[in-house]
Amino acid sequence: VQLQASGGGLVQAGGSLRLSCFASISDTRVNGIGWYRQVSGKKRELVAAISFGGDTQYADSAKGRFAISRENANNTVYLRMNSLKPEDTAVYYCSAGHFYGTYYPAAGYWGQGTQVTVSS
Repeated sequence: VQLQASGGGLVQAGGSLRLSCFASISDTRVNGIGWYRQVSGKKRELVAAISFGGDTQYADSAKGRFAISRENANNTVYLRMNSLKPEDTAVYYCSAGHFYGTYYPAAGYWGQGTQVTVSS
């Protein structure tokens, strides 16, 4: 499994960003991709996840502002983030895992992270 996250950057509050996760997956047990974020000193938290069948899951903080989608032809999962807030500032990681109603990341299947900074 190879995961490559990109698209982070510096944006003003209220702005938008689209993160991309290129996923090359050979593990047939994997059926979903999740986006997580982590602030230094805090636990990594799930932001959004999508199953290969199109089911989605969002953290409460992401509902109504973020949208996860997939483009199977390009093996890419996107996280569109709108109305960004300073508290969205974090390193964002994509993961590969298992989605059966709820998403669980598979051990060891993480991308390298992309920094998102939202200025006030």
